[in-house]
Amino acid sequence: MKHTFDYEKFASHDEMTAADRELCQAAREACGQAWAPYSGFRVGAAARLKSGRVMTGSNQESEVYPSGMCAERVLLYHWQGRHADDPIEAFAIASVPGERECYPCGACRQVMLDSERRQGSPMRVIMCSQESATAVKSAAELLPFQFEL
Repeated sequence: MKHTFDYEKFASHDEMTAADRELCQAAREACGQAWAPYSGFRVGAAARLKSGRVMTGSNQESEVYPSGMCAERVLLYHWQGRHADDPIEAFAIASVPGERECYPCGACRQVMLDSERRQGSPMRVIMCSQESATAVKSAAELLPFQFEL
């Protein structure tokens, strides 16, 4: 068997749509709200909802590791608790330092997939660096062997 998927690769943010550039910028700005005194790796996430609203989240570390939370889950859990009736259309992730594209961890990939299932539609995921980005049409593309109860 073979698993394949399509993705978009942008060598420069200038190649992206204005909406995707703005979402990547919102994710980069959210890095400024991260609490990462232990790793020094600040991550920001931004989601564009169907209504046009943009929500952001950032990673939050704790002295009692592993009690911290990734930016993606901070944002998604807040969305689920407050705005689940407004589906996420696109989701961007960025980090500081930002020389390389920021890809979600396995736990975040599962929660992103759970969020797609909950809203009944895919969300475009854009993984950004300072200069480049890679995008997939659905979080399901990032987790080919999905957990399901």
